[in-house]
Amino acid sequence: MHSVRFNRPIVVTRHAAQRMAERSVSDALLLRLIDEGDTRYSDESHLWAWLNVAGRDDNLLCLALVLENAVIVKTVMHRWELMS
Repeated sequence: MHSVRFNRPIVVTRHAAQRMAERSVSDALLLRLIDEGDTRYSDESHLWAWLNVAGRDDNLLCLALVLENAVIVKTVMHRWELMS
């Protein structure tokens, strides 16, 4: 997979892949979260990306990402709440 938004390949950690399976998040949905989701940076290389996905009862879906030579997906969260 490749992120258009960040112009980098996407690497999914083993932990994130397990969470994707548990939360029924497909590769296509993961890519949509990365490229279309809202983002908030904690520093210049660590961020969260989230998206409210119609038809799911576990919104919001959120990813913890690290930007290096690739977009590294560290985990996939659901029922996430955006804190101010």
